[in-house]
Amino acid sequence: MTLPTDIKRANTILYARRWEETVAFYRDHLGFEVVFQKDWFVEFRLTPTAFLSVADSSRTTIVSGDGKGVTLSFQIDDLQMAHRAFLEDGLEPTAIRSQVMGADVFYLFDPEGNRTEFWSPVGYEKPF
Repeated sequence: MTLPTDIKRANTILYARRWEETVAFYRDHLGFEVVFQKDWFVEFRLTPTAFLSVADSSRTTIVSGDGKGVTLSFQIDDLQMAHRAFLEDGLEPTAIRSQVMGADVFYLFDPEGNRTEFWSPVGYEKPF
């Protein structure tokens, strides 16, 4: 099946009970660029066409998933440097694991409990 139109932009929206802390996590600790904000909604640019938003669940009709079933996955170039930087910033990344589906990987959890995965390919690029 082919979509009737080409997707021009992708955005994942996280609904957060701990909205201010979650926004600060992505803005201040991960350094994501804020491109839009209201008093209950913030949108971050990840790439030219991929975005991540955080909405205050107390102001929406959708409740927080409390970190259940969500992993945000980001391929990066220097996994070791990122891991050290997060530790120095006071965060608690997991240990780096090797050869997980052809990649080295570690995880951080945002204040809502959502898992954020950082990975770098080992020996070859992932096919997606």
